[in-house]
Amino acid sequence: MPKFLVADGLVEYDQAIKTMLKIVEEIQNGNEEVVWFLEHPPIYTAGTSARSADLLNKTFPVYKSTRGGQYTYHGPGQLIVYVMVDLKKRNNDVRAFVQGLETWVIHTLKKLNIQGKCKPGRIGIWLDDVAERKIASIGVRVTKGVTWHGLSLNVNTDLGHYQGIVPCGLTGYKMTSLKAEMVNVDMPEVVSVMQSCVNTCGIW
Repeated sequence: MPKFLVADGLVEYDQAIKTMLKIVEEIQNGNEEVVWFLEHPPIYTAGTSARSADLLNKTFPVYKSTRGGQYTYHGPGQLIVYVMVDLKKRNNDVRAFVQGLETWVIHTLKKLNIQGKCKPGRIGIWLDDVAERKIASIGVRVTKGVTWHGLSLNVNTDLGHYQGIVPCGLTGYKMTSLKAEMVNVDMPEVVSVMQSCVNTCGIW
């Protein structure tokens, strides 16, 4: 089981990248795996598949990220979970790893009385009881056999901040959050629920 870290206060995105790279190198050298829970100040990040047309306006700083995926937003009220594990111990199966992260989020949401789902051809977690809307995103990278980056779950995020981008390159869909779905929980409670569901994802 990896070591859990929970950040105190907002973590600047570039500082998080530096910290992750250090942890990744340590894991490559045989140190223990790490799962890091945190929040970022408002920022747009462009994954390796990002299209310039999907940046509608530069409301917030834009950071070119090394994770997979397209444009997304990070900010207060959004739980970030960076997962740094040795994928070589998991048959180097990136798809199974991503599916494990999705399963982890689905079980977390279930404990909060939300029915999250995967959608064919769309990475992330969706709600579709009324209209399809996305509540969690996933973007990972593997460097010399070790994963980094991870997932984001909207808890009480300001959803208006997504208006500057086409989230994940998907038009016609809305983002949502636990708060928007009338689930009023604070960030420490969501972190606690995620930790309690950690064994459901089958990737450790």
